[in-house]
Amino acid sequence: MQHTLTDTTAIIKKALAGERLSLEEGALLYERGDLEELRVAADSMRQRRHPEGLVTFLVDRNINYTNVCIIDCGFCAFYRKPASPEGYLLTNEQIGHKIEELLAWGGTRILLQGGVHPYLKLNYYVDLLHYIKERYPIQTDAFSPIEVQNIARIMKRPQVEILHDLHVAGMDGLPGGGAEILDDHIRMQISPHKGSWQEWINSMRLAQREGMTTSATMVFGFGESVPERMQHLLRLRELQDESIAYNGNGFTSFICWGYQPENTRLGGQKVQGEEYLRMVASARLLLDNFANLSASWPSHGVDLAKQALHYGANDFGSTMMEENVVSAAGSGTGTCQSPQTIIHHIQESGFQAAKRDSNYRVLERYA
Repeated sequence: MQHTLTDTTAIIKKALAGERLSLEEGALLYERGDLEELRVAADSMRQRRHPEGLVTFLVDRNINYTNVCIIDCGFCAFYRKPASPEGYLLTNEQIGHKIEELLAWGGTRILLQGGVHPYLKLNYYVDLLHYIKERYPIQTDAFSPIEVQNIARIMKRPQVEILHDLHVAGMDGLPGGGAEILDDHIRMQISPHKGSWQEWINSMRLAQREGMTTSATMVFGFGESVPERMQHLLRLRELQDESIAYNGNGFTSFICWGYQPENTRLGGQKVQGEEYLRMVASARLLLDNFANLSASWPSHGVDLAKQALHYGANDFGSTMMEENVVSAAGSGTGTCQSPQTIIHHIQESGFQAAKRDSNYRVLERYA
């Protein structure tokens, strides 16, 4: 059957009427929808969620405590194998110094992430979290699903117990890194040792039931089909329904960005502007149970991120005082934005800027 613009217009009307879109409808919208019509619809959905015209941002720092990793993802230019002379493991004091620099900048959150290290046991992570929490008033969103799965494997203990011990030690949230595309056909091609999409979902489910802060991510542009991208969104939407029904603690937000092929073994083509904006708008229309969508300036640059605020995004992401993974792949968009610069970008886009914490609580508004 040949679809027409009228079909996509009807799908948009359905979404704006509050009805849930299917995978097929999402794929048709993404592939055939008029870009301006998509923008208007996604912007309308954002305004319903955030009628005050507020765009938030977070002052944080991404601390990569180690680059040693055994997962060997073809798209990663950051990691080093255990025997590499370029491998490192930061000391607690080095991490503490980075936190002190962030606090002096007005920061409220660290993103503590590393590679999947084959030799670090649970006590290393617990001791590190204790060190941080005993010294610094900082939100600590730490590790990733595959890192937690690795600790459970090394300790030969259930993942739910590992998450609980980490939570008690001071891990406030489990970031959504490593989702890439939640489809095993693609995962086996780009990161065959990273586990199935079900394993990623289960780690996030357990973290949400533990009461941790969680976020959802998506990296696209690996050669996956549009239906596979839509399936990713629907799997997030399904877990969001489940977790909200269970204890009200679902994902705080969703952020997507295009794969960065430079300096990677996988290679390939870089995601372009319209493709990114279509993905953001599609996410706003399909993820009807997500309050917040973030723009990704580290991957796509400030100008495109500012456009994304008119395609459904209501958050400008974080200052990213330090970032090593995306920049290692050669995104070339810069790796740090000061709070003042982000405030300017948001205001220049026609919105009121507000500093938030990791749970999207507004800490300060800027006239």
